Amino acid sequence: MSCSITLKQISYKNSSNKLFENVNLNVGHEEKVAIVGANGVGKSTLIRIIAGLEHSFEGVLELFHNKIDSKKEYKKFRSDVGYLPQDVNDYFLCPVVIEDVMFNLRARGVDKEKAYCEALKILESLEISHLKDRTIFELSGGEQKIVAIASILSTKPKILLLDEPTNALDVNAEKRIVDILNGIKKSMIIVSHHKTFIDKLAPTVYTLNSTGLELN
Repeated sequence: MSCSITLKQISYKNSSNKLFENVNLNVGHEEKVAIVGANGVGKSTLIRIIAGLEHSFEGVLELFHNKIDSKKEYKKFRSDVGYLPQDVNDYFLCPVVIEDVMFNLRARGVDKEKAYCEALKILESLEISHLKDRTIFELSGGEQKIVAIASILSTKPKILLLDEPTNALDVNAEKRIVDILNGIKKSMIIVSHHKTFIDKLAPTVYTLNSTGLELN
């Protein structure tokens, strides 16, 4: 199986102590993997390392069998990796739903009319086209998460990194997120503490602790 993500002996130390060490992981093409663990063990930090947002770590990160040892090297794969943070409030770049989903397309040089059509197709595929003209900060938490996913999908990433995608959402919103993610054929790493959510989505689950990842 072709690997989308490979971690070898990844260790991370913050200002006061080492959070984790000896993290090894292979995520195959279109494989869905979940990472669980106690609060403060470093799950969000690990996913930020994979997303290219945290660089002060030891070990080897590979994307598609390419060793990533600098910000410049990661830049080659930036559009292949979509990252959803826990808190999406600071994620949005435009106030209106359709404009936010269009943003990445316009930034890549797609003309306005084509970007609008592509963004609308993404919203339709996620069944939220009725929100296209809504102001993002008037939406529910679940709707905001889905809009954020739509914005990520506009770059056509091969990998999705999702940090607590159902955090603070109600049961109906969680179910909608599950349905959406189950319908997306991409490699995924999902950090979550919601067991019922993980059980419906990721067949492979690892627990992160200070000495590495353990297969559940």
